[in-house]
Amino acid sequence: MLVVLLAWDFSGGENTAQAGKEIESLLDLQKAAWNRGDLDTFMKYYWNSEDLTFQSGAQRLQGWKALLARYQKNYGGGNGDMGSLDFTDLVIRVLSGEHAYVLGRWKVIQKGLARAGVFTLILKRTPEGWRIIHDHTS
Repeated sequence: MLVVLLAWDFSGGENTAQAGKEIESLLDLQKAAWNRGDLDTFMKYYWNSEDLTFQSGAQRLQGWKALLARYQKNYGGGNGDMGSLDFTDLVIRVLSGEHAYVLGRWKVIQKGLARAGVFTLILKRTPEGWRIIHDHTS
């Protein structure tokens, strides 16, 4: 996985390199959970709020539960056969001590079929750590 960390620090001293590493780790944990078929852990890194947004194609979902239902419908609901996920071409931009975004490419191979596209994630630092508050995947 190629990762480029580009950081702007508007917070007056936030360790942006550390924040970038934390976000990279979050994505690695998400990928590992997906590849184990562990949808619950994969979803742990999304903001568990009705204000979470997800956009893909012409569809916009609002809320953590709606996104969970989408993943269950499209990828087997975490029954251990969600396929193999990979992220590439990641660019992590830390905007402040509390906000960042990630650009990248995703690929899932499931039952011999490959799906792939690009994504933009917006993240916010919460008391639980960095969480994805918006996901635009195509």
